[in-house]
Amino acid sequence: MALMLAAPAQAREAGETPSGFAVPRYLSLKFGEVNARAGPGDDHQVLWVYRARGLPVQVVAETREWRRICDPEGGLAWVHRRVTDGKRSVMNLTATPVPMRRRPRAEAEITAYLNARALAALDRCDKGWCRLSVDGVTGWVTESAVWGVAGPIQCR
Repeated sequence: MALMLAAPAQAREAGETPSGFAVPRYLSLKFGEVNARAGPGDDHQVLWVYRARGLPVQVVAETREWRRICDPEGGLAWVHRRVTDGKRSVMNLTATPVPMRRRPRAEAEITAYLNARALAALDRCDKGWCRLSVDGVTGWVTESAVWGVAGPIQCR
C-alpha cells in the first residue's frame, strides 16, 4: 500500500519544471538573432549567435527565465525564455531534398521537396509520419527524415 501511495508523488516531482512543461520538449527560436550563452544569465559569456528565425531547438533543462537548448548541429547553450516560441518546426539535416508526400505513405504522390538544410513548420506527427508546411505547400515526410521530433534528448 505504501508503494502505491509513493508512486504518484514521485511522478509529480519528476515532471515538475519551472515552466510546467515537460523536459525534453521542442520549441523554435522566435527571432533572427539569438544569443547562445554559457550559462543561465545575461552575465554569462555569449558562445555564439543563432541567426535563423524558426530554428527548431530541444529544451533539455530550464530555470524560471532560461532554457538550456540543444540545436540541430548538436550545440548546447542557454537562451532566455522570451526568445523561444511554442510554434514547432523541423529541419532537413540531410544533404539531399526530402520528398513531401500527399498522404502519409511511402507510395503516395510527391507534392514537393524539402530542400537540404531547410526549415518547415510542423503541423503534427502520426505513426512515423509528420505533416509539414513550407511556403504554402503541405506534405508528409517520415519522422526520421527531419530533426525536431525525436523524443529522447538529442544532445548530451
